[in-house]
Order: sequence, then structure tokens, then C-alpha cells
Amino acid sequence: MTERRIPEDVDELNARISAVIGAALPMTFEEASKERVVVTMEVTPRTHQPAGILHGGASLVLAETAASTGAGINCPTGKRPVGQEINANHIRPKRSGTLRAVAVPLHRGRTSHVWSVEIRDEDGKLVCVSRCTLAIIDAPDS
Repeated sequence: MTERRIPEDVDELNARISAVIGAALPMTFEEASKERVVVTMEVTPRTHQPAGILHGGASLVLAETAASTGAGINCPTGKRPVGQEINANHIRPKRSGTLRAVAVPLHRGRTSHVWSVEIRDEDGKLVCVSRCTLAIIDAPDS
């Protein structure tokens, strides 16, 4: 199998994300390690639901991006993470500002990972809390 490791270099992660989902919902990696991943996203009309507040789905994209990146950094050569389950509690609405998702591992096993993600605003107030379970599967040949 071809090795396609997820890097810990935030510049490389930012370049990668901007070519995929990050083109639709701009996110920025601030930190990425085996123990913690930090990703930010601006709350703008692009991330709103029709009521003019942050769409819960945007929070889930941010949470899963952080969790799956952390799981990927932890994967051995020849393996990769894929989302299996994600849940979220939306604590407070946001109309504008910056969200910061901090993902930390709760469980890192051979076949699955579970990551906890707290999403806070620029004042440190909790906006959303999420838990993401990822299956660790064989990476396809690239």
C-alpha cells in the first residue's frame, strides 16, 4: 500500500483542506499533533442557517475535520480514518465571530478512535460539544 500519512504541519494541512471541503467552509489549522488538533472557522452568512445563525452542520464539519485529522496523524502506515459516527450538542447560537475547535483523543485503538471536540467562540464561550467516532481502515492504494 502507498503511504499517505496525514501531516502534522499546519501549512500543509491548510493547503490540503482549501482544495476540498475548506473551499466551501473556510477553515484554518492552528495546531496538529497526536494529542490535540485546533481548527478555526469564521462565522459568516456562508455558515448560517436561514434564521441567520450558525448552522449546526457547519459546526459538525468543523468538529469532524479536527477529529479525523487527529485520528489520521495517529494512524500507522497503510491505515486511514473514516467517520463512523458524530454527535453534537449545540449550546449557544452565533451570528458572527471566530470559532475554535479543539479535538483531543478519548480512545485510540487499532480499529477505532473516539475524539472529543469542544467548539468555543472568541470569548471562550462553549458553542458546541461533539464526539466523533472514526473507523481505522486499510488505506486504498493511491
